[in-house]
Amino acid sequence: MEIKDFIKNLADQYEDVEVNEFTPETKFKEFDEWSSLISLSIIAMVDDEYGITLKGDDIRKVDTVQELFDVVKSKK
Repeated sequence: MEIKDFIKNLADQYEDVEVNEFTPETKFKEFDEWSSLISLSIIAMVDDEYGITLKGDDIRKVDTVQELFDVVKSKK
């Protein structure tokens, strides 16, 4: 699992944010588009792409893309 692929998959959940706006340090919940629907989309994407089940708490506990990636990686 590579962070650059994870970033692309994460960016795909946002309609109005370009992938080049995402880095490992990006606080992905600070985009104006962030909502509970995006959160659910991320949970579904992680399940589909990586076969890993995230919970809402997993997303609430992290701030950056890197932190989310690390949580996903730790569950693999």
